[in-house]
Amino acid sequence: MVGAAQGPWGSSGRSAASASIFLKEVEKIYPGSAGGLQAIAPLSAELPAGQAVSIVGPSGCGKSTLMRLIAGLDAPSRGEIRIGDRLVAGPVPDIGIVFQRDLLLEWRKVLGNVLLPAEIKGLPGMEVRARELLREFDVEGFADAYPWQLSGGMRQRVAIARALLTRPALLFLDEPFSALDALTRDQMNVLLQHVQTSESVTTLLITHSITEAIFCADRVLVMSGRPGAIMDDIRVPFERPRRLAIRETTEFTVIGRRIREHFEKAGVLVG
Repeated sequence: MVGAAQGPWGSSGRSAASASIFLKEVEKIYPGSAGGLQAIAPLSAELPAGQAVSIVGPSGCGKSTLMRLIAGLDAPSRGEIRIGDRLVAGPVPDIGIVFQRDLLLEWRKVLGNVLLPAEIKGLPGMEVRARELLREFDVEGFADAYPWQLSGGMRQRVAIARALLTRPALLFLDEPFSALDALTRDQMNVLLQHVQTSESVTTLLITHSITEAIFCADRVLVMSGRPGAIMDDIRVPFERPRRLAIRETTEFTVIGRRIREHFEKAGVLVG
Protein backbone atom coordinates (compact mmCIF):
# COMPACT_ATOMS: atom_id res chain seq x y z
CA MET A 1 0.00 0.00 0.00
CA VAL A 2 1.20 3.48 -0.73
CA GLY A 3 0.17 6.91 0.49
CA ALA A 4 -1.00 10.00 -1.27
CA ALA A 5 0.80 13.31 -1.16
CA GLN A 6 -2.35 15.26 -0.38
CA GLY A 7 -5.76 14.65 1.12
CA PRO A 8 -8.12 15.71 3.87
CA TRP A 9 -5.29 15.57 6.40
CA GLY A 10 -3.85 18.86 5.18
CA SER A 11 -3.20 20.76 1.98
CA SER A 12 0.46 19.80 1.85
CA GLY A 13 0.26 16.48 3.72
CA ARG A 14 3.51 17.38 5.52
CA SER A 15 2.44 19.44 8.53
CA ALA A 16 3.93 18.38 11.86
CA ALA A 17 0.49 17.97 13.39
CA SER A 18 -0.66 15.60 10.67
CA ALA A 19 2.22 13.21 11.38
CA SER A 20 1.92 13.08 15.19
CA ILE A 21 0.10 9.92 16.29
CA PHE A 22 -1.95 9.62 19.47
CA LEU A 23 -3.35 6.34 20.84
CA LYS A 24 -5.84 6.48 23.70
CA GLU A 25 -6.94 3.24 25.40
CA VAL A 26 -6.85 1.39 22.06
CA GLU A 27 -8.09 -2.19 22.26
CA LYS A 28 -8.76 -4.82 19.60
CA ILE A 29 -11.03 -7.83 20.10
CA TYR A 30 -11.84 -10.21 17.27
CA PRO A 31 -15.32 -11.78 17.39
CA GLY A 32 -15.58 -15.39 18.51
CA SER A 33 -16.78 -17.67 21.24
CA ALA A 34 -16.32 -16.88 24.93
CA GLY A 35 -16.21 -13.15 24.34
CA GLY A 36 -13.89 -13.24 21.35
CA LEU A 37 -10.11 -13.05 21.02
CA GLN A 38 -8.42 -10.05 22.61
CA ALA A 39 -5.49 -9.24 20.30
CA ILE A 40 -4.51 -5.94 21.90
CA ALA A 41 -5.12 -4.93 25.51
CA PRO A 42 -6.04 -1.27 26.11
CA LEU A 43 -2.93 0.81 25.45
CA SER A 44 -2.02 4.45 25.08
CA ALA A 45 0.99 6.04 23.41
CA GLU A 46 2.17 9.10 21.52
CA LEU A 47 4.41 9.07 18.44
CA PRO A 48 5.61 12.64 17.84
CA ALA A 49 6.04 13.91 14.29
CA GLY A 50 9.38 13.04 12.71
CA GLN A 51 10.21 10.34 15.25
CA ALA A 52 11.27 6.82 14.33
CA VAL A 53 9.59 4.21 16.55
CA SER A 54 10.14 0.46 16.54
CA ILE A 55 7.70 -2.05 17.99
CA VAL A 56 9.29 -5.33 19.01
CA GLY A 57 7.52 -8.33 20.47
CA PRO A 58 6.85 -12.06 20.10
CA SER A 59 4.89 -13.53 17.21
CA GLY A 60 1.15 -13.07 17.58
CA CYS A 61 1.40 -10.22 20.08
CA GLY A 62 -0.54 -7.77 17.92
CA LYS A 63 2.31 -5.69 16.46
CA SER A 64 1.00 -5.83 12.89
CA THR A 65 -2.57 -5.44 14.11
CA LEU A 66 -1.60 -2.23 15.89
CA MET A 67 0.05 -0.93 12.74
CA ARG A 68 -3.09 -1.67 10.73
CA LEU A 69 -5.22 0.15 13.28
CA ILE A 70 -3.06 3.26 13.12
CA ALA A 71 -3.08 3.16 9.32
CA GLY A 72 -6.88 2.97 9.35
CA LEU A 73 -6.93 -0.42 7.62
CA ASP A 74 -8.85 -1.88 10.56
CA ALA A 75 -10.89 -0.32 13.35
CA PRO A 76 -10.22 -0.63 17.10
CA SER A 77 -12.88 -2.27 19.24
CA ARG A 78 -12.47 0.45 21.83
CA GLY A 79 -10.46 3.62 22.24
CA GLU A 80 -9.41 6.14 19.65
CA ILE A 81 -6.50 6.91 17.34
CA ARG A 82 -5.74 10.43 16.16
CA ILE A 83 -3.22 11.85 13.74
CA GLY A 84 -2.86 15.44 14.77
CA ASP A 85 -6.37 16.55 15.65
CA ARG A 86 -8.08 14.19 13.22
CA LEU A 87 -9.70 10.94 14.30
CA VAL A 88 -8.63 7.91 12.27
CA ALA A 89 -11.89 6.48 10.94
CA GLY A 90 -10.68 4.97 7.67
CA PRO A 91 -7.55 4.50 5.57
CA VAL A 92 -5.03 7.28 6.22
CA PRO A 93 -4.12 8.95 2.91
CA ASP A 94 -0.72 10.44 3.74
CA ILE A 95 1.12 7.21 4.40
CA GLY A 96 3.52 4.78 2.74
CA ILE A 97 3.55 1.13 3.83
CA VAL A 98 6.18 -1.54 3.16
CA PHE A 99 5.35 -5.16 3.97
CA GLN A 100 7.47 -8.29 4.44
CA ARG A 101 6.64 -9.19 0.85
CA ASP A 102 7.58 -6.35 -1.48
CA LEU A 103 4.34 -6.73 -3.51
CA LEU A 104 6.03 -5.48 -6.69
CA LEU A 105 4.15 -6.11 -9.93
CA GLU A 106 6.28 -8.59 -11.85
CA TRP A 107 5.03 -7.42 -15.26
CA ARG A 108 5.99 -3.78 -14.64
CA LYS A 109 9.52 -2.51 -14.84
CA VAL A 110 11.18 -1.08 -11.74
CA LEU A 111 10.48 2.54 -12.66
CA GLY A 112 6.87 1.68 -13.43
CA ASN A 113 6.49 0.03 -10.03
CA VAL A 114 7.82 3.11 -8.25
CA LEU A 115 5.49 5.38 -10.25
CA LEU A 116 2.40 3.27 -9.51
CA PRO A 117 1.07 5.39 -6.60
CA ALA A 118 1.34 8.53 -8.72
CA GLU A 119 -0.66 6.86 -11.48
CA ILE A 120 -3.33 5.70 -9.03
CA LYS A 121 -3.67 9.19 -7.55
CA GLY A 122 -3.44 10.97 -10.89
CA LEU A 123 -0.29 12.90 -9.94
CA PRO A 124 1.69 13.90 -13.05
CA GLY A 125 5.35 14.81 -13.26
CA MET A 126 6.65 12.33 -10.68
CA GLU A 127 9.26 10.57 -12.84
CA VAL A 128 12.07 12.88 -11.71
CA ARG A 129 11.24 12.15 -8.08
CA ALA A 130 11.09 8.40 -8.82
CA ARG A 131 14.51 8.41 -10.48
CA GLU A 132 15.97 10.43 -7.61
CA LEU A 133 14.78 7.80 -5.15
CA LEU A 134 16.17 4.96 -7.25
CA ARG A 135 19.50 6.77 -7.35
CA GLU A 136 19.42 7.37 -3.58
CA PHE A 137 18.74 3.66 -3.01
CA ASP A 138 21.46 2.60 -5.45
CA VAL A 139 19.13 0.84 -7.92
CA GLU A 140 19.01 3.55 -10.58
CA GLY A 141 20.76 1.24 -13.05
CA PHE A 142 17.82 -1.19 -12.82
CA ALA A 143 15.05 1.27 -13.68
CA ASP A 144 14.26 -0.66 -16.88
CA ALA A 145 14.64 -4.11 -15.30
CA TYR A 146 11.78 -6.31 -14.08
CA PRO A 147 11.40 -7.24 -10.40
CA TRP A 148 12.19 -10.89 -11.08
CA GLN A 149 15.65 -9.80 -12.22
CA LEU A 150 16.47 -8.24 -8.82
CA SER A 151 17.78 -9.67 -5.57
CA GLY A 152 15.62 -9.65 -2.46
CA GLY A 153 17.37 -6.63 -1.01
CA MET A 154 17.08 -4.69 -4.25
CA ARG A 155 13.36 -5.49 -4.45
CA GLN A 156 12.82 -4.06 -0.97
CA ARG A 157 14.77 -0.92 -1.93
CA VAL A 158 12.34 -0.47 -4.81
CA ALA A 159 9.38 -1.10 -2.49
CA ILE A 160 10.60 1.60 -0.09
CA ALA A 161 11.15 4.01 -2.99
CA ARG A 162 7.57 3.38 -4.11
CA ALA A 163 6.26 4.03 -0.60
CA LEU A 164 8.15 7.33 -0.43
CA LEU A 165 7.32 8.58 -3.92
CA THR A 166 4.59 11.03 -2.92
CA ARG A 167 6.53 12.27 0.13
CA PRO A 168 4.17 10.84 2.77
CA ALA A 169 4.32 12.18 6.32
CA LEU A 170 4.16 8.60 7.66
CA LEU A 171 6.19 5.52 6.71
CA PHE A 172 5.11 2.15 8.17
CA LEU A 173 7.22 -0.97 7.73
CA ASP A 174 5.91 -4.40 8.73
CA GLU A 175 8.81 -6.87 9.05
CA PRO A 176 10.27 -5.61 5.75
CA PHE A 177 13.68 -7.26 6.09
CA SER A 178 12.88 -10.55 7.84
CA ALA A 179 13.31 -12.66 4.70
CA LEU A 180 16.73 -11.21 3.83
CA ASP A 181 20.13 -12.70 4.64
CA ALA A 182 22.02 -11.19 7.58
CA LEU A 183 24.41 -9.05 5.52
CA THR A 184 21.66 -7.63 3.31
CA ARG A 185 19.53 -6.96 6.37
CA ASP A 186 22.35 -4.94 7.90
CA GLN A 187 22.61 -2.91 4.69
CA MET A 188 18.87 -2.26 4.71
CA ASN A 189 18.99 -1.14 8.35
CA VAL A 190 21.63 1.45 7.45
CA LEU A 191 19.54 2.54 4.46
CA LEU A 192 16.39 2.87 6.56
CA GLN A 193 17.94 5.13 9.17
CA HIS A 194 19.34 7.27 6.33
CA VAL A 195 15.85 7.50 4.80
CA GLN A 196 14.31 8.50 8.11
CA THR A 197 16.68 11.46 8.28
CA SER A 198 16.70 12.56 4.64
CA GLU A 199 12.91 12.31 4.19
CA SER A 200 11.95 13.70 7.65
CA VAL A 201 9.26 11.06 7.83
CA THR A 202 7.52 9.74 10.95
CA THR A 203 8.41 6.05 10.93
CA LEU A 204 6.88 2.98 12.54
CA LEU A 205 8.88 -0.25 12.20
CA ILE A 206 7.42 -3.63 13.18
CA THR A 207 10.13 -6.22 13.86
CA HIS A 208 11.02 -9.38 15.78
CA SER A 209 14.70 -8.36 15.86
CA ILE A 210 15.81 -6.63 19.05
CA THR A 211 19.00 -5.39 17.38
CA GLU A 212 17.10 -3.99 14.41
CA ALA A 213 14.52 -2.35 16.66
CA ILE A 214 17.22 -0.45 18.56
CA PHE A 215 19.42 0.48 15.60
CA CYS A 216 16.61 1.89 13.44
CA ALA A 217 14.64 3.80 16.08
CA ASP A 218 14.57 6.81 18.34
CA ARG A 219 12.22 4.86 20.63
CA VAL A 220 11.47 1.17 21.10
CA LEU A 221 8.05 0.03 22.30
CA VAL A 222 8.28 -3.45 23.81
CA MET A 223 5.08 -5.48 23.53
CA SER A 224 3.99 -8.43 25.62
CA GLY A 225 2.50 -11.64 24.32
CA ARG A 226 -1.19 -11.72 23.40
CA PRO A 227 -3.11 -9.72 24.31
CA GLY A 228 -0.50 -7.20 23.28
CA ALA A 229 0.33 -4.51 25.82
CA ILE A 230 3.25 -2.08 26.01
CA MET A 231 5.68 -3.40 28.63
CA ASP A 232 8.32 -0.72 28.12
CA ASP A 233 8.96 2.49 26.20
CA ILE A 234 12.70 2.94 25.71
CA ARG A 235 14.43 6.04 24.37
CA VAL A 236 17.38 5.27 22.11
CA PRO A 237 20.09 7.89 22.82
CA PHE A 238 22.32 7.48 19.77
CA GLU A 239 22.71 10.36 17.34
CA ARG A 240 22.26 9.95 13.59
CA PRO A 241 23.73 8.93 11.26
CA ARG A 242 24.55 5.61 12.92
CA ARG A 243 27.16 3.08 11.94
CA LEU A 244 26.71 -0.64 12.45
CA ALA A 245 29.61 -0.64 14.91
CA ILE A 246 27.37 1.15 17.41
CA ARG A 247 25.74 -2.23 18.06
CA GLU A 248 28.95 -3.33 19.79
CA THR A 249 28.92 -0.52 22.35
CA THR A 250 28.04 -0.96 26.00
CA GLU A 251 25.08 1.43 25.73
CA PHE A 252 23.55 -0.58 22.88
CA THR A 253 24.08 -3.86 24.72
CA VAL A 254 22.39 -2.50 27.85
CA ILE A 255 19.26 -1.58 25.90
CA GLY A 256 19.19 -5.00 24.26
CA ARG A 257 19.52 -6.71 27.63
CA ARG A 258 16.70 -4.60 29.04
CA ILE A 259 14.39 -5.74 26.23
CA ARG A 260 15.40 -9.41 26.53
CA GLU A 261 14.75 -9.33 30.28
CA HIS A 262 11.15 -8.33 29.60
CA PHE A 263 10.71 -11.35 27.34
CA GLU A 264 12.45 -13.66 29.80
CA LYS A 265 10.14 -12.55 32.63
CA ALA A 266 7.15 -13.07 30.33
CA GLY A 267 8.36 -16.58 29.46
CA VAL A 268 8.91 -15.71 25.78
CA LEU A 269 12.68 -16.25 26.03
CA VAL A 270 14.62 -18.66 28.22
CA GLY A 271 17.59 -16.78 29.63
